[in-house]
Amino acid sequence: MDVPIPSPLDDPANAAHAWARFRRLMKLMAWVSLGVVLAIWAYFYAAFGMISIHFYIATGLGIGLTMMLGGALMGLAFLSSGTGHDEAVEDPLSDQHDW
Repeated sequence: MDVPIPSPLDDPANAAHAWARFRRLMKLMAWVSLGVVLAIWAYFYAAFGMISIHFYIATGLGIGLTMMLGGALMGLAFLSSGTGHDEAVEDPLSDQHDW
């Protein structure tokens, strides 16, 4: 049986650097999301006036959480790829096909 390839994230220094970078990306994404939500709210208020507080809450949560979820998923993909964690995963089917 083959010895598994260790992940670079097993090293605490690499993991700390990667997670710090992920947290920085998420903080930036939170500020961008807040800016977009405020801009959309300003547009809706200028175009339609005060519709309903529930409309503004739902719009803010919908846009903000969608942007944060997208940022988190992309950030995790960047974290996994940037640290070399993806290369440490072994494909059990890699020797079965020549393509």
